[in-house]
Amino acid sequence: MTGAPATIQLPLLPLKNVVLFPHMIVPLYVGRERSIHALEAAMTQGKQVFLCTQRQADCEDPQEGDLYRVGVIGEVVQMLKLPDSTIKVLIEGSSRAVIERFVDGEAHLRVEVALLEEDFIPSPELEGLMRGVVDLFDRYVELDKKVPPEVNLTVRGVEDAGRMADIVASNLGIGVTDKQDVLETFQMNARLEKLSAVLQREIEILDMDRSIRQRVRQQIDRRQKEFYLKEQMRVIQEELGGEEPHPSELDEMRERIRALELAEAIEDRLLKDVDRLERMPPGSPEISVLHAYLDLVVSLPWHASSEDVTDLRAAEKVLDEDHHGLRKIKERILEFLAVRQLTKSPKGPILCFIGPPGVGKTSLGRSIARALGRKFVRMSLGGVSDEAEIRGHRRTYVGSMPGRIIKGLREAGTRNPVFLLDEIDKMSSDFRGDPASAMLEVLDPEQNKHFSDHYLEIPFDLSEVLFITTANVYYSIPRALLDRMEVINLPGYTAEEKMVIAREFLIPKQLLDHGLTEKHIEFTKPAVSTIINRYTSEAGVRNLERSIAGVCRKVAREVVKGKTRRMTIAPSRLDDLLGPPRYKPDEGHKEPLVGVANGLAWTEVGGVLLTIEVITMPGKGNLNLTGQMGDVMQESARAALSYARSNAQMLGIPVDFRDKLDLHIHIPKGAIPKDGPSAGISMALAIISALSQRPIRSDVALTGEITLRGRVLPIGGLKEKVLAAHRIGIQTILLPADNEADLADIPADIRKRLTFKLVQTMDEVIAEALLPSSGTILLPELTEPAGVEEVAIANAEDRPRPDTPRQPSL
Repeated sequence: MTGAPATIQLPLLPLKNVVLFPHMIVPLYVGRERSIHALEAAMTQGKQVFLCTQRQADCEDPQEGDLYRVGVIGEVVQMLKLPDSTIKVLIEGSSRAVIERFVDGEAHLRVEVALLEEDFIPSPELEGLMRGVVDLFDRYVELDKKVPPEVNLTVRGVEDAGRMADIVASNLGIGVTDKQDVLETFQMNARLEKLSAVLQREIEILDMDRSIRQRVRQQIDRRQKEFYLKEQMRVIQEELGGEEPHPSELDEMRERIRALELAEAIEDRLLKDVDRLERMPPGSPEISVLHAYLDLVVSLPWHASSEDVTDLRAAEKVLDEDHHGLRKIKERILEFLAVRQLTKSPKGPILCFIGPPGVGKTSLGRSIARALGRKFVRMSLGGVSDEAEIRGHRRTYVGSMPGRIIKGLREAGTRNPVFLLDEIDKMSSDFRGDPASAMLEVLDPEQNKHFSDHYLEIPFDLSEVLFITTANVYYSIPRALLDRMEVINLPGYTAEEKMVIAREFLIPKQLLDHGLTEKHIEFTKPAVSTIINRYTSEAGVRNLERSIAGVCRKVAREVVKGKTRRMTIAPSRLDDLLGPPRYKPDEGHKEPLVGVANGLAWTEVGGVLLTIEVITMPGKGNLNLTGQMGDVMQESARAALSYARSNAQMLGIPVDFRDKLDLHIHIPKGAIPKDGPSAGISMALAIISALSQRPIRSDVALTGEITLRGRVLPIGGLKEKVLAAHRIGIQTILLPADNEADLADIPADIRKRLTFKLVQTMDEVIAEALLPSSGTILLPELTEPAGVEEVAIANAEDRPRPDTPRQPSL
């Protein structure tokens, strides 16, 4: 630039997505009101207008900061008003200019601009740059068919470097930013270098695009050729006539679809899918998707069923071979077989086995399948949080597949297998859906006859499937889902049952697994009993089996070393084989004590003794509760205290004890959380004993919920609690009269050895368990005996029910 630039005030016409260069003529359509005013002002002032580009094309009312500073002064060549109130204008750029300032007070944008002159000095370097740009532009025009060839001739005829650069830049298919960069470059050598770089980049992109197009065209030509040759071969085979052509894979697919005997509408749709598959060009990505779908449809057992075992005695024998006890479940399966023979009804029951770990729920499903003569399918639901795991993905998604229900039936090959849904209480939900809600259709006998998988999109009949679900607890199963299933409880095994299971099932299995025989090892009954009581604490038999396996490994090692003498496993040898005992059995106190009651608790590994201690001390009526009692148990303690206070005179308790004494209620093994209302009468009896100084019988255990008026309410988990009392040696058990029907669940031999006292009020409890006051008062020991803590919900509460919230547990 030479000399001081001249300034001039002109109307401003902002441009969208367009960069105008000097000496270029461009047609524009103007519709914004301010732009129309700018054109009208230009027509009255020599037809000159300043044009610059907006930084953002979507800005409808650009201000100073929305516009590039460098633009072009243009002259209106022609202006035409259109019927829709817009203006078509033809403008020719004349020279570059830069905005010095914006002029206010006009209905349109008006600016003061400074004219810019081209800054260049002729030199060999400039000549070389010009030739390079011309050659690159020739190559660009050759690759980009959008640029007319005559533009190339125009460029070659221009000798002015600035004008040539502007013509080339205006005809390139580059972005607004790149064009504005060229417009704002005033030094000629720098402008040509920048233009060369842009041309080189665009040529590389066009070369790549041309190469891709050629490869695609070659592939299409090859596919068309293959299709043409295949059609020729088909016509030749039809003309020969004498030989039967070999059926193609798709023809076989059509025959298999027709053999399925599906509904006419579904069969027509599947045949259309085969026709569509046949017409697809080879290499199409949809071929594999559609082929996999059709393969799934024809491989499903739409009509294939296995014959059920009709001999009830044979089925019962199979069930007894695999599992000891479990009479309720075995009877339910045999009832199903009997009803099936009488009614020929294909509808299968939906059973739910709920019980603690290790009691044989999963293996029982496999045993039921063997007893019925059906195929067995197991599906683990633990941790499943995606609804598509149950219903499948829709085929519109990449990598879609059927749900695990449909896949399980395809693997089984029959439409009536025993389908085990393991750990149904451990499903979860997230943003991908709720699988528990999807299970509602699967496990509803009224809906699963037309189960719809998202991938299959054809209703499949699940009514003949025998669904068995397993769970450890009630409370995590949705109520609607639990309502659709027939719940059968597996409460756990007694010590006597574990003894039978160990001797008849576990020991022979472990001997076989470890390559041992009865010549190498013998388990005595006392040894097995010690393993059950001192080395395991569980409702099932998993740890028992592991302990037996540990003994067998030690013996196998001795046999390999060359020891041939038979090893008899006695209790005295268990310390060497399994280490010191891990558990200490519950032991009640031997003599009547003041303020100490024997409560009973249900845990997931069986029943336990719950010793409740109460002492009094001088104070002001405070009640201290220790031993990790839960909220419900604390409320029971307060209810028991309120009962004692309200009946103090009748119970022989000082009426004013509240003003003189503090009470401390403690339940030992404080590291274990405890909760539930069924320790109510035990705490009430201990409080009355401590306040009246009357001892409680040591051979009595009790369980039941207490009300403020002294009524005894029913509890749950009675079988486990009674077995715990029997194991400790307690002979008399006080329990709510409303639990009388639950006594039928207790083994008959144990029922005969115990005395059950059914009570309805606290008066009956006191009469049975509280001894008269004596001169010698026995108080509980101040030091708690050392014991190993059971892993349990150490509570006096029932087994969790569907409508009972989960209690704190370890």
